[in-house]
Amino acid sequence: MALTGILSVTMILFSVIDIIGSLPIILDLKKRGVTIQPTTATLTAGLLMVAFLFFGVAILKVFGIEVSSFAIAGSLIIFFIGLEMVLGIRFFKSDDTEPSSGSIVPIAFPLIAGAGTLTTILTLRSSFHLWEIIIGIVVNLLVIFLVLRTTPFLERKISKSATEALRKIFGILLLAIAIQMFRTNIL
Repeated sequence: MALTGILSVTMILFSVIDIIGSLPIILDLKKRGVTIQPTTATLTAGLLMVAFLFFGVAILKVFGIEVSSFAIAGSLIIFFIGLEMVLGIRFFKSDDTEPSSGSIVPIAFPLIAGAGTLTTILTLRSSFHLWEIIIGIVVNLLVIFLVLRTTPFLERKISKSATEALRKIFGILLLAIAIQMFRTNIL
């Protein structure tokens, strides 16, 4: 069932990254004069995700943390991200500094490859094959690149209410995924 695994990983990461739900943030940054280079942002986010995929477990071992414990912590983070998306409240705050270029900070990190994404990638290792995760990351990076590249077009075509509806749908999916991950790793 390799295709099922790839689709599952892709959709889980798509929900956590929430590039469509991040469109309002991206558009706001652009309106404030922040330059966003789609290629730089996508490649930086991809490098962070793949590096954490391969070295995340080693980092945990240095601190004496089991993958299942990290997965439970990750499920809680994903749960709160889902709550943010559904309820429209903010649990996670970030600095609102205005750099001249936003490709790496805040777009690549923490918007795309933030704590939720990195935690999810490590958590996925306990349930999916490495190559399924890599393919899921690559598919998401392609979507991210396309969204960042077509931001002006998307701004004209997607209404705010449609963006909010998508955000809530993916939020509910994240809540369900978080609960399932918690149940799987608690036993």
